[in-house]
Amino acid sequence: MSTSAWGQLILFLVVLFFAASPLGSWITKVYDGKLPKIFLRLESYVYKAIGTSDEETMNWSHYAYALLAFNAIGVLFVYAVQRLQDLLPLNPAGMPATSPDLSFNTAVSFVTNTNWQSYVGEATMSYLTQMLALSVQNFFSAATGIAVVFALFRGFTGKSTQSIGNFWVDITRITAWILLPMSIVFAVVLNSQGVIQNFDAYKEAKTVEITKYQEPKLGDDGQPVKDEKGNPVTIDSKTDTQILAMGPVASQEAIKMLGTNGGGFFNANSAHPFENPTALTNFLQMISIFLIPAALCFTFGAVVGDMRQGVAILAAMTIIFVVAVVVTTNAEQTGNPLLTPLGVDQTMNAFQSGGNMEGKEVRFGINSSSLFAVITTSASCGAVNTMHDSLTPMGGLVTLIMMQLGEVVFGGVGTGLYSMLIFAILAVFISGLMIGRTPEYLGKKIESHEMKLTSIAILVTPILVLAGTAIALLADAGKAGVANPGAHGFSEILYALSSAGNNNGSAFAGLSANTPFYNVLLAVVMWFGRFGVILPILAIAGSLAEKKRLSVTVGTMPTHGPLFIILLVGTVLLVGLLNYVPALALGPTVEHLMLWTKL
Repeated sequence: MSTSAWGQLILFLVVLFFAASPLGSWITKVYDGKLPKIFLRLESYVYKAIGTSDEETMNWSHYAYALLAFNAIGVLFVYAVQRLQDLLPLNPAGMPATSPDLSFNTAVSFVTNTNWQSYVGEATMSYLTQMLALSVQNFFSAATGIAVVFALFRGFTGKSTQSIGNFWVDITRITAWILLPMSIVFAVVLNSQGVIQNFDAYKEAKTVEITKYQEPKLGDDGQPVKDEKGNPVTIDSKTDTQILAMGPVASQEAIKMLGTNGGGFFNANSAHPFENPTALTNFLQMISIFLIPAALCFTFGAVVGDMRQGVAILAAMTIIFVVAVVVTTNAEQTGNPLLTPLGVDQTMNAFQSGGNMEGKEVRFGINSSSLFAVITTSASCGAVNTMHDSLTPMGGLVTLIMMQLGEVVFGGVGTGLYSMLIFAILAVFISGLMIGRTPEYLGKKIESHEMKLTSIAILVTPILVLAGTAIALLADAGKAGVANPGAHGFSEILYALSSAGNNNGSAFAGLSANTPFYNVLLAVVMWFGRFGVILPILAIAGSLAEKKRLSVTVGTMPTHGPLFIILLVGTVLLVGLLNYVPALALGPTVEHLMLWTKL
């Protein structure tokens, strides 16, 4: 990896940790309810309107019921807005209503914090749909993830109680005092750098050069004309104008990143200059994806009364992340070994000149594109500034692995930390069996009930991803969407299901996913990938809260030192990744070996 790439990575981590620490302190105050009186007074009106109060608490089943009901209503609302968007205001481009299968897919996608997009944003969704349906769910889905990790915190700190908090209080405070103010500030910063924010109609602009292209010749009936062999007849055309899409982009971009939602107002996502215009906005967007997940590690340490616990989790995440960035950046800087400079013998180890720039935004280059790719697939964020389909096989392998680990490396807001804590529970259980000690984490005994729930939480996603991939490969409708044959086509399908099952939302592309088959299949995987993990985690929180908190003794295994960090990293890699090794061998691994054996 080049010196500039190392410098960028180090700068990123320094800024991230510097910003995450004070944010973690603020999140701790929100968690504890230690807010200014004016904030508490404003909250009280919300609680009164929905029939609750900040003094009411819930057991885990009531908390889960409220969470599921809230998100189910969100799906219905987003679906309805899309189906009626042609009748609703703020639609200057005259977008028609979206199809039932696409509306279903998109509604589930944004409610589950996945933001998988089977559509071209600027050509499909009206301004009202983008704001009222999609952006609102960006807030609520992110708040849901943080609420779940808050509930798990209460499980570790509770003493013989059934309470894990109040979902309505958590969702209100997280949205109002964490996500909303941060998004407003970030949106203003993005807008100042050139990210657009308006309600204008789409604009026609003159291009610097005349663009020549071919288009199908249409008959009197308006259908494409075909020659004697059945091939479409084309005619030469040219244009000196381009339609520029407008819209309220900065406001959606801010919560899209801070909430690790992903998606994009434009089809080109964060490679589009209206979404990501400068090197500064690119860096800030990368920071914003990891900011809340990193801050929650500091919150965790403060809540359990031992900051070393939070730092240990953060250290484990950082180790895996740095290795992933190094591997990806090296692969992209090396490029394609078959594309050597002219006149250079391949045996001289002179590979693709300039590295693999295919599919990358020239403004950001290989280093920033590689770092962004690892960040967005480590977190449950589908935002991209490069085409992942054009990554080298090794680069594509890393992005797949980061999702398939359950996105525990910083991960989504809340989701990354609660998933990593599940692996921590598994790690102490395994180590306890190895050394003959009672498995115990943060003063709570880890017994068979917790391990059964842990197993469910860890296995739900691999089952969904692998079963979904198998169905897509067996079904004619699934194979019809594959544009690339062989190992790469398999990787595209595996990536799509991995992205949906882990609520990431990024895409390898190359796969025609806007079909009834894929819209329904991916929506089902997204829903159960989200709530199939959340429910056992809430059950674990409830079980732990009922236990007494044990005192630390000489027989207690420390869970904050280097040994535990190594154990945790090993557990994540071995348990989290082994499920996918056969599938990875058939996709990016085969593609990598095929590429290099041709030398």
